[in-house]
Amino acid sequence: MFKFLKPNSAPMRILQIALLVAILLAWHIAARNINFAFFFGQPVEVAKVIWAWFVTNGDIYQHLGVTLTETVLAFVIGTVTGLGFGLWLGLSRGASALLDPYITAANSMPRVILAPIFGMWFGLGIWSKVALAVTLVFFIVFFNVYRGVREVSTTLLDNARMLGANRQQLLRYVYIPSATSWVFSSLHTSVGLAFVGAVVGEYLGSASGVGYLILQAEGTLDVNTVFAGIVVLTVFALLLDAVVSWVENRMLVWKPKSGETEKL
Repeated sequence: MFKFLKPNSAPMRILQIALLVAILLAWHIAARNINFAFFFGQPVEVAKVIWAWFVTNGDIYQHLGVTLTETVLAFVIGTVTGLGFGLWLGLSRGASALLDPYITAANSMPRVILAPIFGMWFGLGIWSKVALAVTLVFFIVFFNVYRGVREVSTTLLDNARMLGANRQQLLRYVYIPSATSWVFSSLHTSVGLAFVGAVVGEYLGSASGVGYLILQAEGTLDVNTVFAGIVVLTVFALLLDAVVSWVENRMLVWKPKSGETEKL
């Protein structure tokens, strides 16, 4: 049944909304049980907390601004550095062979354990959170760019060289377009990881941010506020992901959409 519905069609959107309503309704009914509500909260109370944050009290904006600033900075810095290092190592086989074991070891390290170190280096301000989130974003982008450069068709490169393309032209018209498609395939994941890094950093040591609000709520066993923070973070992560999709659709206009290659 569902395979006949297009991903962005109106019937599919209606089904998605209906599924969300069904989940909220099931949550509301289950929350009538006191024991269930203690651990999972109540959707009505969660909505009240969010309303108070944004409308009644308006005290969320400062904390949300801090978290979004950390997330955007980490996302931009991690993406740019990952793109640069990915292109460099993808094009330099000698440097790639030399640094490969160190990069693999750094990627295997649980980056969360770096949070206390970044706290000592950069203090409890936004930069310790940005640094932690950058380490999460960087490797996702780096490995995708590296793979994109390495998997450029040798036939395409040979044809470009036969037409007189120099190294700069190969980089601009062959390597970067190939890497760009791989970059955007990783940015959707990177947005969520940037949020994770920022919030985890706030959770481990901060005086502001949505992660700080969640930590304070956990200290008082206020599960409704915890879920309210999760909902707010999820919504804004989806908004940033939508921005990435918008940029992707305009930068990769040459890329055929899903299903068009089969028609050809």
